[in-house]
Amino acid sequence: MNHEDHEGHEGHELSKVFVIFVTFVFVCFVVSLSAQTFRARIDTVQVAVTVSDANGRLITGLARDDFEIFEDGVLQPITVFTNGRVPVSLGVLLDASDSMRGQPMADARAAVDRFLTALLERGDEAFVAAFNHQPRLVAPWTRPPSALEGELGRVLPSGGTALYDSLVASAGYFGRRLHPRAALVVVSDGVDTASDWTLRQAREVLQRADPLVYAIAIDSADAPVTRRVNVEALKEITATSGGYTEVVKGSADLGPATERIADELNKQYTLGYVPIKAPDDQWRGIRVRVKSGAYFIRARRGYYAVRP
Repeated sequence: MNHEDHEGHEGHELSKVFVIFVTFVFVCFVVSLSAQTFRARIDTVQVAVTVSDANGRLITGLARDDFEIFEDGVLQPITVFTNGRVPVSLGVLLDASDSMRGQPMADARAAVDRFLTALLERGDEAFVAAFNHQPRLVAPWTRPPSALEGELGRVLPSGGTALYDSLVASAGYFGRRLHPRAALVVVSDGVDTASDWTLRQAREVLQRADPLVYAIAIDSADAPVTRRVNVEALKEITATSGGYTEVVKGSADLGPATERIADELNKQYTLGYVPIKAPDDQWRGIRVRVKSGAYFIRARRGYYAVRP
């Protein structure tokens, strides 16, 4: 090999080494960026926030700078903010115990079908579950939600009421959801008579799954006192989640009640922040406030900082 060939060979080898080096650096950059993106996605705490005035009217049009969010009393920089509707993963849990026979079940089917077909959006997803003395998944996560129309037609009321067991079972489905924002709508007309899980346990499991929980309690004055729905228990579950419990006097009111829930889902804000403290599996309190204006805020009151 002459001197020129030798230099050409060395130049070629150097070029190969340079290409390999650049490729290696690029791959490391992409992996690092992906890891950072994944970590941000996992570590960001997102909170759905409902703002209303003294008359209960939902307030829209606020900006990021109008809000403050605190974790365990410490102000957090808001890194995620949306004042428009974002997709939701929503579950419907319907009481199908014996007391729902006849018109109550017919009204519930009609209200749920309208909720899924007309009040949610195509980008949302939903599941439908029912319960009597045991929980039952009627239809798994489905998109669009309108595809679930008529699924409750296969549910025939019978048996007792295992509400807390069913809440725990429903919480498990949210680990496989598509969207960060999640909600569970519970419809019940009776007190729990058959659960193995307690109210406190069911509440904690739902807090770890982190859906907004809305409950519609059918509290008919005609029902025996021992079978009337436990409104306070439902409020204990919904209040910490950022949702609410609405009491209606009969199943005919289920339609308007679900419309109010859909309206709220359409007008919520989404706030997010990255906690400074590393996950430690402990409960952390959350408080959201609007800096000015006599507004009422509803948001989840905390979360469990679960280790990966």
